[in-house]
Amino acid sequence: MSETKTLEAVARDRVGKGAARECRRQGLTPAVIYGAGQPPRAIAINFNALKKLIFAGGFKTTTFEITVGGETEHVIPRDYQLDVVKDFPIHVDFLRVGAGQTVAVEVPVHFVGQEKSPGLKRGGTLNVVRHTVELNVPADAIPDALEVDVSKLELGDSLHISAVTLPKGAKPVIQDRDFTIATIAVPAGVREALQQEAAAGEGSEG
Repeated sequence: MSETKTLEAVARDRVGKGAARECRRQGLTPAVIYGAGQPPRAIAINFNALKKLIFAGGFKTTTFEITVGGETEHVIPRDYQLDVVKDFPIHVDFLRVGAGQTVAVEVPVHFVGQEKSPGLKRGGTLNVVRHTVELNVPADAIPDALEVDVSKLELGDSLHISAVTLPKGAKPVIQDRDFTIATIAVPAGVREALQQEAAAGEGSEG
């Protein structure tokens, strides 16, 4: 489970493009906190600290306690914008979250057991259909990742979300179908070899 991290911020008394540019010139990144039936709150966060958090990974599945003017806001990042040329953060949206609240988050998928998979041992390749899965989870129990075991998959097998053990309280956002997470694809060369084996077997039986 991702641990709650802390961030220091300052309140912004002005909004708009001009105010945002001035904010960045001071080494800060403009952001906003919204939700929970309260008015949006314009803030600014240290640019270097925010950049490290974003590029360290897992930013959008991490909850934060942001201190602003002596007050603490419990939030989760909902979105961020990067400069299209220099690839640094230029704005962040944070959503307020309360105790017991459920939020939708995209959780990365980590695959294990590849060295034991019969299909992979026979020349198949792991075809990842979903690198992330969107889950509804308690805000205080957001998983760092979903661990998906492929150790028993054969050539041509598919692994669906129903076969994945989800953390307590977590449910897929998609509920109307048993969607595919990964498959063991059969490369053309392996398929031809299997067909030749099958044909040889039929010939010997005849």
